[in-house]
Amino acid sequence: MAGARVTLWAICVLRGALATVYFQEEFLDGERWRNRWVQSTNDSQFGHFRLSSGKFYGHIEKDKGLQTTQNGRFYAISARFKPFSNKGKTLVIQYTVKHEQKMDCGGGYIKVFPADVDQKNLNRKSHYYIMFGPDICGFDIKKVHIILHFKNQYHANKKPIRCKDWEKHFLDASASKPSDWNAELDGDWQAAMLQKPPYQNGLKPEGIDKDIWLHQKMKSTNYLMQYDLSEFENIGAIGLELWQVRSGTIFDNFLITDDEGYAEHFGKATWGETKGPEREMDAIQAKEEVKKAREEDEEELLAGKFNGHENFFNRFHRRDEL
Repeated sequence: MAGARVTLWAICVLRGALATVYFQEEFLDGERWRNRWVQSTNDSQFGHFRLSSGKFYGHIEKDKGLQTTQNGRFYAISARFKPFSNKGKTLVIQYTVKHEQKMDCGGGYIKVFPADVDQKNLNRKSHYYIMFGPDICGFDIKKVHIILHFKNQYHANKKPIRCKDWEKHFLDASASKPSDWNAELDGDWQAAMLQKPPYQNGLKPEGIDKDIWLHQKMKSTNYLMQYDLSEFENIGAIGLELWQVRSGTIFDNFLITDDEGYAEHFGKATWGETKGPEREMDAIQAKEEVKKAREEDEEELLAGKFNGHENFFNRFHRRDEL
């Protein structure tokens, strides 16, 4: 049904300025994508991807992406690009994910890896810099992951961000770690996620971005000032390493850049152009499915009534024969 089908435009923004596109993938050249993406062979039971626009789409070619194909499987695939450092720069990570199946339990997130990642042996233990995107499992887990690696530890957002289209969130970097915070008992401390940037005394903090604000330089800070969690020296690969109970998710329109303007333009030219027609096609299919289901129910009902009359007729004649 339509309610089970979800397309998300996921975007993560970290810091700064200057215009470079580090990685861009739209899967517009057919099966040549296999020359750029490496399927992990770490486990023979890993699920496989195929190129598909799915059952409903806005444009049959532009909406083609990597689709999971096997139920109850782990997936691991990645693409490499020229290594770079985002120190002192903006980092924009953007992609689309479409759950056209009933998503009962499965990941829709991506991971950004250091350049020395072993693509052929990519697995759950592979070291990554950033994990970002939606994760859904049952009624309890429906959140967007934002996990950053720093000093051999992974730091996740503590306040849940629900899986729903476009909502602005900012990490409150001006907050201080409580004096009674016990790392062993309470875990790693991280500031709460806010829906509005915390302006103080008319000062606009440096690094305010459209979606995820993870950096601020203000005299009042004493935790994130000391450690900048959003800077990575050797970014070199992007990948999908996740679990899905029910397959069918499509990943598309990957982008890594340091230019928010380019990212916005790219988003509008891809998902922005096809999301309207995609929703229309989805709605039409949903209506057709409802109509078909009703027709099948009516046929079953009529068949049941007919069989009932036939049985009565047989019983009547048997009674005459006695």
